[in-house]
Amino acid sequence: MITSPEDLFAWLDARDIPHTTHWHEAVFTVEEGRDLKAAMPGGHTKNLFMTNKDGDLILISAHADSQLPLNKLHRALGVKRLSFGAPELMEEVLGVTPGSVTAFALVNDPGARVRFILDHALMQHDPLNFHPMRNIATTAISRADFERFVTESGHGLEVLDFSELT
Repeated sequence: MITSPEDLFAWLDARDIPHTTHWHEAVFTVEEGRDLKAAMPGGHTKNLFMTNKDGDLILISAHADSQLPLNKLHRALGVKRLSFGAPELMEEVLGVTPGSVTAFALVNDPGARVRFILDHALMQHDPLNFHPMRNIATTAISRADFERFVTESGHGLEVLDFSELT
């Protein structure tokens, strides 16, 4: 399992996927990182690991400023009501811990158990910024290279406009 930024960078480098990383203090919320990331170009993210009683696993990467109507999300995705996934399950499936959830963790789910949902508002930015497996850095990747990353990780890319759910 890829659990360190360095391992992620090696994975990206092996696939000729360019990336740039800015190291910083650990951040656990969008608000904590807002000032820090203000000088970094591109779209910044918030990431949620969700599940339900049927065992559906969903990773959402949304623009940091998007409103996510979680009470309506399940209907838009065609699943039963969602709740936040247990930290133990997140670590087992994605290899990350709470506060470090990231789309880059899809590399740890080669069987594609996790359904990946990307916010339409985030796709309006280039580059896209995510934690590189830990919340002590932010890694930028071009939108086109991110789409390639998702494919290389063995996942599909579903884009959802959260503003239509409010």
